[in-house]
Amino acid sequence: MSNLSSVIKSIQDVMRQDSGVDGDAQRISQLTWLLFLKVFDALEEEMELTRDSYQSPIPEAMRWRNWAADAEGITGDTLLAFVNNELFTALKNLSGDAQRNPRGYVVRGVFEDAYNYMKSGHLLRQVINKLNAIDFNRQAERHQFNDLYEKILKDLQSAGNAGEFYTPRAVTQFMVDMVNPQLGEKVLDPATGTGGFLVCAIEHMRKQVNNTEQEAVLQSCIGGVEKKQLPHMLCVTNLMLHGIEVPSQVVHGNTLARPLRDYTPAERVDVVLTNPPFGGVEEPGIEQGYPSDVRTKETADLFLVLIKHILKPGGRAALVLPDGTLFGEGVKTRIKEQLLNECKLHTIVRLPNGVFAPYTGIKTNLLFFTKGQPTTDVWYYEHPYLPGVKNYNKTKPIRIEEFDAEKAWWGTEADGFAGRIENERAWKVSIDQIKAANYNLDQKNPHVGEVQDHNPEHLLADCQRLQGEAQALRDQLRDILAQSLASPR
Repeated sequence: MSNLSSVIKSIQDVMRQDSGVDGDAQRISQLTWLLFLKVFDALEEEMELTRDSYQSPIPEAMRWRNWAADAEGITGDTLLAFVNNELFTALKNLSGDAQRNPRGYVVRGVFEDAYNYMKSGHLLRQVINKLNAIDFNRQAERHQFNDLYEKILKDLQSAGNAGEFYTPRAVTQFMVDMVNPQLGEKVLDPATGTGGFLVCAIEHMRKQVNNTEQEAVLQSCIGGVEKKQLPHMLCVTNLMLHGIEVPSQVVHGNTLARPLRDYTPAERVDVVLTNPPFGGVEEPGIEQGYPSDVRTKETADLFLVLIKHILKPGGRAALVLPDGTLFGEGVKTRIKEQLLNECKLHTIVRLPNGVFAPYTGIKTNLLFFTKGQPTTDVWYYEHPYLPGVKNYNKTKPIRIEEFDAEKAWWGTEADGFAGRIENERAWKVSIDQIKAANYNLDQKNPHVGEVQDHNPEHLLADCQRLQGEAQALRDQLRDILAQSLASPR
């Protein structure tokens, strides 16, 4: 199999002929559950060769090899009835949990909200036969598919809402490199998306693996939670392709729905790497699981509270946040005050416009902090465009090489970043200055003058952000008034 890209393209062309598949998101969802079963079966073949006692969690008739692998096998209405009435029913109802039957737990989690969109059993057979041309047991082909997998994720960009769960590879790589997770440390992404941060962390820690015992440690280091079915399915498949045999620690659910008080000390983690959804509002009641002084419906704010809470003392975090969190007031101020009191927020990297194009023109920042000591100073680094570049886009995204200047400047936390020096891109702000500014973290570069941004897309994005913040304040005021009226006089 020499050209996986052409295979995937031909599969998508077949799906376009099917009346039940409407748009990129459904095509990718359909492709992903099929890919998952194909990959799962290939990994099971390896297990059967290396482990005498291996037993599949999937009923024998439902395994890929027994209903899909034969090119002359069932097709048409018979195939469609089998998939809709038998296969999905069986996989959605697998028994067991993450401890007693972790592989079955993973399969059930992938399929609990999955759906077969195709209405033609003959076209579905064509898709399956094309997938069977891919041999996931060949290491070279698996490596090639890893690259193709990222192309599938980029194709998802055109699906409209993909920006909620896709972070440019260069950004995830830089954040992982700077946090530097070590083998044995528990790494969590509470808004996992398609698994970009976890994959980067796996690749980073696998360089520290020298034997099978250490590989077993790595397998247990990775955890995540993803609310939406499609990115969760993509994430699980992604992790399996990157050597995580049983990604049972990546859960399909809403991290924010769990009250903070329910977390035990044993569940605290060493490293958090994430790009939480921003600009969103959580469903009513979610905020009740958080302390009253930091309750809000805004998703990004709740994630910041959560991350601070679930880190161990000495734990490290890197996350993407919008400008609105940096300069926001009200509950945002209280959240930032607590963060600076309980954690050392040592670095904020200010990204230029367009890094997350085409999803949003909102300016974003990378925050790096360590739990356990209060902040004394915050270093800022303003990431520049390359010479001649005015913006990023889908075809010309930000590249990891562009972070070389930050890496050379970074230094080490062990000596308090003593080697850092101010320059035209880097500056330091004391905690006293930040307190005097009412915990406004939107501190401008003192080495450049005020720049007016007249880009219509950016102005529109700012307008949308301000409207969202205004709505959140109205919701907050309504809740306060409702509580006041309900209180006995």
